[in-house]
Amino acid sequence: MPGLAVPDKDDRATLVAISALACILQDILHEGLGHGVTAWLSGARQITISTVALQCDLDTRWISANGTLVNLLFAAIFWLLLRRSRRYRPATHYFLVLAMAGNLFTGTGYFFFSGVSDFGDWAAVIRGLQPHWMWQLGLVVLGAASYYASMLLVAAQLMPFRSDEVPSRFRGLCWTPYFTDGILAGAGGLLNPAGLFYVIASALPSTLGANAGLLSLPSMLQRRSHGEQEQAGPIGRSTAWIVAATLASLMFIFVLGRGLTWSR
Repeated sequence: MPGLAVPDKDDRATLVAISALACILQDILHEGLGHGVTAWLSGARQITISTVALQCDLDTRWISANGTLVNLLFAAIFWLLLRRSRRYRPATHYFLVLAMAGNLFTGTGYFFFSGVSDFGDWAAVIRGLQPHWMWQLGLVVLGAASYYASMLLVAAQLMPFRSDEVPSRFRGLCWTPYFTDGILAGAGGLLNPAGLFYVIASALPSTLGANAGLLSLPSMLQRRSHGEQEQAGPIGRSTAWIVAATLASLMFIFVLGRGLTWSR
């Protein structure tokens, strides 16, 4: 299409690094700031936070709900930051999009997951509420509707990376974080003190399931009109992003993956 330049190839190592950092940030916001801080403020006397779950001696609906609510709050913050996207380099823009997407998909996907499976954070939130099937159905409907809306928001923020001459660019930008997040979530859960059950039942389903929208985003993006949006340039090799992601991933797997405990 006239007016759309063919971008140079995005650097795959840098895409993986940015994906890893966005994934780690989303997990820390969910488990640490969402569940952990809420449990501490609620009076829990012992808290163990890992990449997979929060374990503490207190169980309230607010503790269960606030992981998701914090994700949605920060998704809104990243969306506001992206309103000034012309100020950012392509790599920074891409990180903000992935940070927004990860928080949106985790937050809205959890509604759907708990509604269908009656397991996880929002199953704990609605536990004891009657009629239970109606609360589950409400979560499923809320999750499906909000997840689709999230995909539209993420697609809109990825449009500056559009190039009709290189449709495979979208696949690289969307599929790289999907598989990176899955591998990182699995590796981060292997040392979890709660055992492999939470890796299989929580970490991998929540990551691969919540981020499933990334797999269908390329086809959605190809159908959208690019309008007058300024096109983002290629994401080149960045040693800073790669080093930061390497250090963060090692801490995520070998420190947070083993669990951090606070007592009072």
